[in-house]
This record gives sequence, C-alpha cells and structure tokens, in this order.
Amino acid sequence: MHTLSDLDLQDASVLVRLDLNVPLSDGQITDDGRIQAALPTLNELLGAGARPVVVAHLGRPKGAVKPELSLAPVAVRMAELLGVPVDLAPAGTIPPGVAGHVVLLENIRFDPREASKDPAERAALASELAEGMSAYVSDGFGVLHREQASVTDVAKLLPNAAGRLVEKEIRSFQNVLVDPARPYTVVLGGSKVSDKLGVIDNLLASVDRLIIGGGMCFTFLAAQGHSIGDSLFEADWVERCREILATAAERGVEVLLPTDVVIAVDIAEDADTRVVSMADGIPDGWKGLDIGPQAAQAYADAILTSATVVWNGPMGVFEVTPFAAGTLAVARALTQTDGFTVVGGGDSAAAVRLLDVDADAIDHISTGGGASLELLEGKTLPGIAVLEES
Repeated sequence: MHTLSDLDLQDASVLVRLDLNVPLSDGQITDDGRIQAALPTLNELLGAGARPVVVAHLGRPKGAVKPELSLAPVAVRMAELLGVPVDLAPAGTIPPGVAGHVVLLENIRFDPREASKDPAERAALASELAEGMSAYVSDGFGVLHREQASVTDVAKLLPNAAGRLVEKEIRSFQNVLVDPARPYTVVLGGSKVSDKLGVIDNLLASVDRLIIGGGMCFTFLAAQGHSIGDSLFEADWVERCREILATAAERGVEVLLPTDVVIAVDIAEDADTRVVSMADGIPDGWKGLDIGPQAAQAYADAILTSATVVWNGPMGVFEVTPFAAGTLAVARALTQTDGFTVVGGGDSAAAVRLLDVDADAIDHISTGGGASLELLEGKTLPGIAVLEES
C-alpha cells in the first residue's frame, strides 16, 4: 500500500480518516491518547502544505444527531496539541481545507449512511466526502475492521495512502505474525474465552508459549477439573478448552494457567480478599477476580525470557485496586524484557495508562482493540484491503 511519502501533498485538500473516539466525562476528554496518536500524520500534512479535512466518529449515535457526542471537545484539544486552528464543520457540510488550519467534520456517525448495510447509501456519502478532495489518508487504525463509508468506500474514489499511525500498526503486527523472534509468547486475558477463540486457533500454530489469565481462565481451569466457585464461566466452551489444551500439548506449546488466584465475594475497593491455590479450588460463594502472586511471578518470568510478546486482555478486574496486581505484573514485565513487545489495544492499553506503567518501554501499544484482535485472528481488515487493492 502507499504511504504519505507517495502522495503529492503541496496545496492538496486531503481527507483524513482518524480514530478520535475518546472517552468523555461531563463533556471533558479523560484520555486524549487517540488524538495524540494522530499528531504525526497531521503535522506531516500541514508541514507539506496540505489542507487536512478530518473525518471521525465519537460513540454510537446510530445515525442520529446527539449533541453529547459532538466532536467539539476534540476540536479544542486537537488545536491545543497542534498549535494551529481546528475548525469544526457542522454535520452535512464539507468545507474545503484552509492552509495552516485543520477542518474537523462533525461526528460522521450522525449520518446514517456511514454505517449503512446498503452499499449504495455508503457510496453516496463517500462521493460527497470525496468531492473537492485531492487524496484520502487512512490513519484510523481502530476502525479498519469496519466496512463503512469513510473507511472503505471513499478510499476507492481517491488516490489513497496509509497514514503514519496505520503504517506503524501494520508493521508492528507483521513483526509478531510473520516469522516472529523466538521464544514467542502470547498473553491473553479478558472476561470471555469465547471472545479469544479465534486468536487462540490462529496463533496455536506459531506460538511457543500461551499465557492465560482474566475471567477466561476459569473456563480452562474448569476444563481441567478445578473447582472455580462462582467465578465467571462459559459452560458451553469447556469441551472446546479441553481440545485447545490437547492441541497445544500435541504441538509442544506451553500453556500457563494460574496456579493461584485472588478471590472475593464482591467486586469492591474494600472487598475482603483471599489468595487460594487452584489445587485447593475456589469455595462456593467466592469468585476469582485476579491471578494470584505465584501466577503473577510465573507469568512475568515467562515474559522476561521471551523474544516476542503479544499481550491482549487484563489478568483481572484491574480497575479495582485489590484485583490489579496481576495485570500490573504483566505490564511491568513487558517494560523490562529485551524482547519485541506489542500490547493489543482495548483494555490492555487502558491498563497500561491507568496503572502508570512506563509505556515508552513497550515497543507498540495498539490504538485499536477490535482491529488488533481481528489481525491476531488472521483476518484481513476491510480498511487495509481497500488500500492494497486500489
């Protein structure tokens, strides 16, 4: 695919798709990480004499205009970070860019055609977006798994290129998916094993070590015959977990499951917690909410002896202090290993920020949870395919 270096940007009006879906509280941005991630591409466009017109979304307005999901706070913060004016264009209007300025179009998902299942409706919106534009730059990695007007359809109408963020994301995932340095370790967490089956199936053929934590580990532990009390559990997937463990054994893949866990009756900052060995099991009425200290040390040791590490999903309910230690141990190990490290967006990236880990010591923290998950599953993202095809 083309990159920014392949485009003639002088005096060009460039439509730029970004992922600016930032968290808000009372109208204030609580984490501007996605805006920060867009700065290299925007600064390069401005420096080359281009006129950027940015298209992005916020939340899920489902085709209706919702003032609380306006990109107005994003425009203010973007202007502060860039040091140039950012003009917010009302929904339905696409003014030409202005040299030295950035135009930010109002939330594209206010228009029902953006996410329409009807190709003709999406194409009509894409045509409107493309009018008067010289090129299209795709730099919203977090939306590349969506087939939407501003992601896939408009790329077919203009000379296009990947922005610097998308370029970095793709190269980082290529490093772990195509001939990774070994030992190669994948750390998976999160609540449901069903959400990660595609990743496990795809990676079992290539990883040396699979580390499992989070709520999803209890379905695996139940498959091994352990008592899991009232822990999160997907009964329909127990047999599938047994098959995965058997396949891993056949292929020589080491699977690490927690040997101890932190348990409580309720999820609360002042919860009464205990550490129990999985050899003894979790009593009825109690639920596992984090990996235990023994497991955390074993997981960290495995990461520190790996040449490539991918992490997707927290080890426990890290937002609540008594259940954050396991996730913190994994995050810190990623900052200390000499191996190539990738954090797969979503809750894992949020944990790195919330737990105040040295993010600069991690080689790549993805900006897209869903998109990164689909890449790890071996899927082709529509937003990447359209850039390669055209």
